[in-house]
Amino acid sequence: MAARRRATVAAPVRSRAQGWDWEASEAAPFYTAGLPGGGARHPLADVASSEVLRRRAVEISAAFDAIAPALESLAPQQFEPDFPTRAMQSLRARLQLDFREAAFAATWVRPLDLAALHAKCVVATFCRMLGRGFDRSLADTTDEGDAGVVIRRWGFHAVDITACADGRLSGVTDYILRVPPAIVAFRDAHAGAMFGAAETLRNWEQIELSRWRRARPNAAGEPTRYLKIGVYHFSSADPHHAGCAAHGSNDAAASGALLERLEQCAQAVRQVHGTDAAVATLLVGVDTDTDAIRVHVPDPAGRMDTRRFIDSSVLYDETLHIARESGKDSIRDAVARCTGVAADDRATEGMRWLCGYLLKNNFGQIEAVRIVHGGRYVEAGHTEKLIVVGDAFDDLQLRNLAFQAHMSTVEEGAAELDTGIRILRHHHAPRGLPVPVLVHKEFDPRIPDAAAVAESEARRLALAVRARYEDLVVRGQLHIAAVIREAGSSTLSPVALPEMEVAP
Repeated sequence: MAARRRATVAAPVRSRAQGWDWEASEAAPFYTAGLPGGGARHPLADVASSEVLRRRAVEISAAFDAIAPALESLAPQQFEPDFPTRAMQSLRARLQLDFREAAFAATWVRPLDLAALHAKCVVATFCRMLGRGFDRSLADTTDEGDAGVVIRRWGFHAVDITACADGRLSGVTDYILRVPPAIVAFRDAHAGAMFGAAETLRNWEQIELSRWRRARPNAAGEPTRYLKIGVYHFSSADPHHAGCAAHGSNDAAASGALLERLEQCAQAVRQVHGTDAAVATLLVGVDTDTDAIRVHVPDPAGRMDTRRFIDSSVLYDETLHIARESGKDSIRDAVARCTGVAADDRATEGMRWLCGYLLKNNFGQIEAVRIVHGGRYVEAGHTEKLIVVGDAFDDLQLRNLAFQAHMSTVEEGAAELDTGIRILRHHHAPRGLPVPVLVHKEFDPRIPDAAAVAESEARRLALAVRARYEDLVVRGQLHIAAVIREAGSSTLSPVALPEMEVAP
């Protein structure tokens, strides 16, 4: 029987100012800090990874937080002599961004559009941070060795993760689940995590072809499976208002719809390629207030139930004062009970150990949120910086960094794009700021003309977004840019878009 109660956090909810001082903590490593109230550290929480992730979060957050002060300092100077040159130099020094002097042309009858410049700086900062190329290898090893090797030993050769497009899940792979990029073959985001079964079928076929032709990531004859993970989210603090917008903050609807989609995905592979072409599926929920997860462990037949899960926050508390190796055994026992089998059942061992791996990984994030935020994020809602449309990105991660609208055409992704724009306008409009939208397309350099095709697709998609929200664009409430990049590269190339007159 799975644990269903919620863990209580002894420490009160605190603001950033009252809690962990991110800037001051630069001199004090994360792992030297204690839990609020002097609580014990969990023996299974990976504090070294948490420190690396915290420093990454500090760097990314600081880059975006510097934008408004930099522009505010320029505002009073815009009519002074040589302002464009000085402004260009100032943003280069303060934000590490390069703009042409023409971007700062202003007269007393047509002042500088600082709101539009803010949106451009947000997009440019996102591109700069992505180009920064953060080292994501910290999850490559486990206690048992190379993570990819271990996970194949558990019976899985590739992992495909779809999370909700909600920006609070922007750190799902690196921060929340802490799975190594080397095993994540595909990662995308859709509103409500409602991926297409046909798209997953194509991804599966691509991996299987590689296994047959090149024995990568392993030979086709090895008894391993493709694993599709679907990630929904909910709010323990405000379940009826701060849950998944795509499902009306209805947790049962969010988990139930995603479970049905996972079942359709597995059915599609079987029906197209035969019953021996099995795909494993796993349903995971994230509490966006605490980053704790629910793992809906499959039964011996591979079936999952939205009401049957293990809550990582509960398991964290239950194993807090147990020795490290005994804690691992406790996790395995809990997963076995949830599965409904003995702890030494060989038939279900691989999936059970994978579920335990995700739960243990999440302990580090639970502990980080407890140290940094007193147990719950103070900013429980949406504070995303921008919307990314087109191909998903996974190599730059941070909670509430971006709302991801994965699509090839506006028609197919209209509903989630509408959701993203509604969410970000609610956050940006009161401050008089437009919503930045970045169209992002990847291409395979091995394919002739792929870069030109990607550029054409990015431009087409950007213009389609502009046409759908023309009224917002004309009123200066939506800023659209487009980039392409070579798959596997962190270098982005801008795509020129025709100018559109914005109302004064």
